[in-house]
This record gives sequence, structure tokens and C-alpha cells, in this order.
Amino acid sequence: MDIVLDRKELIKYPFLKESQELARRHVESLEEFLESSPGAVALARAKERVIAALTFKKEFGDETTQNLKPELEIASYALARMLVSCINDRSLIDRLARYEAERASFFLAAEDPEIRRFVAWSIGINTGTVTLPVTGYVELVPHLRDKRWRLVNRDVQRGSVALEPGEIDELIRERIRAILVDQLPLRVPPGICERFGPVTGEIVALRQQQVLEQFGEIKEEAFPPCISALIQAITAGTNLTHMGRFAITSFLHTIGMNVAQIADVFARAPDFDPDMTMYQVEHISGRGGTEYTPPSCATMRTFGLCANRDKDCDRVSHPLSYYRLKKNIKKKRG
Repeated sequence: MDIVLDRKELIKYPFLKESQELARRHVESLEEFLESSPGAVALARAKERVIAALTFKKEFGDETTQNLKPELEIASYALARMLVSCINDRSLIDRLARYEAERASFFLAAEDPEIRRFVAWSIGINTGTVTLPVTGYVELVPHLRDKRWRLVNRDVQRGSVALEPGEIDELIRERIRAILVDQLPLRVPPGICERFGPVTGEIVALRQQQVLEQFGEIKEEAFPPCISALIQAITAGTNLTHMGRFAITSFLHTIGMNVAQIADVFARAPDFDPDMTMYQVEHISGRGGTEYTPPSCATMRTFGLCANRDKDCDRVSHPLSYYRLKKNIKKKRG
């Protein structure tokens, strides 16, 4: 498709090859760039992007009116991806990808139709289509949580899935997110990550503060009965089912435990295998590409993992809700 975007348009879609080529023309050496005043400006903007992703900021309109040069704005996108790659926290990577996809979607909504078609074409989507081949549809929607995206709930005829008005916009956003997630983490030289140390330190501290504000200090005595039962089973040497391992790992990860701390829980087992445990914990914690949330109470019951129910279980529908409830009760009593 033969369309040329100007510099003001390119900053809206920094993932496009045309945008990245613009930035590369102004950054011959990363080390020299980071030592320069423009590099410092771009790095500060990169930190803003990551923090916006962490805080779920969805106000993008003022970004195109900033006095930042287009090449520096695009460079900040590249640096933001390097920052989260150095931190190598899958949840943070996922949030940045979602933020950038939401940002691009915001601009596309009011974009000139030709430019909108070009951006969508660049990521392999035809904005004029009203159907998608089943194979292409299935590749696009696996991480969309709304039940309407499930293939069994769609109108499928002759190998094609019918799309409702407006759904193509959601699929464009999801396609951008998936592309960005697949590209991360980047292989950033250790020396560059060291240079980023002060910035990544601020980001990690903010992330930890968020978890602390949401769930507070980790208190095992406030764990829901099902999670406590799983931990007791580990200590007794019981071989947990995959869903059992998934439930306990995703729960502990969500309330703020890191991979090493979660592995220590599994280390209570008599037949503890460090290598296998680390592999499983890292995968479930999101290193495999997806940030998982713990299963609900209904799912725990379905898999036979709802154990030792107490009166507080009747007040919640999710183990995380139980944990918050129990901590609030203990806090008031304390």
C-alpha cells in the first residue's frame, strides 16, 4: 500500500517500520545517544510511558501536542521496551504492550481512513473485511476474555467467521498488543541495563508499591483455606495436579511474591526438585508469555480444590477477595 506518513503521524504508531527507520536515522550509537541531552529527554519520556502503562493511564490526546521532536518520541518507545526488557517482569511487559496497543487504538479511532487502512494493513488486517477465515480468527482472539469471542459463540459459515460492526477495531488493537508481546523481552546488552539502573529501580519500586497498596504485606495466615490446603499438601509430599500448582503459583504471584519466594513454598516438599520447580513457577508466573490470574472459587470447586470452607468463604467468589477480606478483618482487630 503506497502511503507516506508524515513525522507527526509516525509518532502515533511507533511500532511501524517507517517510524523506527525515522528514529534510527537520528540515533547512530545508542551509547552516545544516551549520553546526549536529547537522549536524556527520550529516556525520561520512556520512563513516562512505562509508568503510564503501570498506572493504566488512557489519556493520550496531549501526547501529540508536546514539544518533543518526533524522532525523540519514537526513540522513547524503543527505550521503554528496553527498560521493561531489562527488568524482565512479564507482567510489566504485558502492561506496556497493552498500553501501546490502547494508545494506537485511540489515535486510529479518529484517523484518516486511508491512514487507518495503512496501519491495519501493516499488521496484516484488512479494515474493510466483514469476515475472517477461522484459522486467522483463532490466531487473533485467544487472549480476548469476553465470551463473545469464543468460536462456539460466533456465526461461522464456509470456514469464515462473521464480524459485527466495530469488532475489527478491537481486533486491530489486540493484534498490535500480540505483536508487541511477542517481540519482548529484547536482548539488551548488560552494560545498557546497568546504565538504566536508576530508572528501572524507580519503576520496580513503583510496581512493588502498587502490589503493597493492593494486597499489603504478605500474610500467610490470611490465605484462603484452599490455598492453605494446597501448601499443606505440598509439605506432606502430595503430588499436586497441574491445576493445583497453577492455582497456588498464580495466587502467590498476584499478591506480590517473586519467583524465588514461590519456589521456597514448593521447597517444603520432601521430593523438592529445584530445576523443575523453577521452570514451572516461572512459566505460570508469566515468563512464558502470559500473565495469569488465579482461578475463581467456582473453578476451584470444579477441579476439586475447594477445601476446608469456612464462613468467610460464603462472602466471596474469589480466593483473592478472601485474602483481602481476611487481611482487613485482622487489621481492624489489630
